[in-house]
Amino acid sequence: MNIVYKVALVFVIIGALNWGMIGIFNVNLVSLLFGEDTIITNIVYALVGICGLLSAGILLKPLDEPHK
Repeated sequence: MNIVYKVALVFVIIGALNWGMIGIFNVNLVSLLFGEDTIITNIVYALVGICGLLSAGILLKPLDEPHK
């Protein structure tokens, strides 16, 4: 897996964990760390969204062949 996809996957996981915390505990960790509706918060959300789109490309890649 190339480095871009790995970085994108890390951001997607961070976003998924944040949404899990919102759903379970009603706590938005990004807003707690960077403030409500700040530029940094918006940048984090935008990065997670862009990385989600990049990670969608992983679905289109064929799975590795098993080693024989």
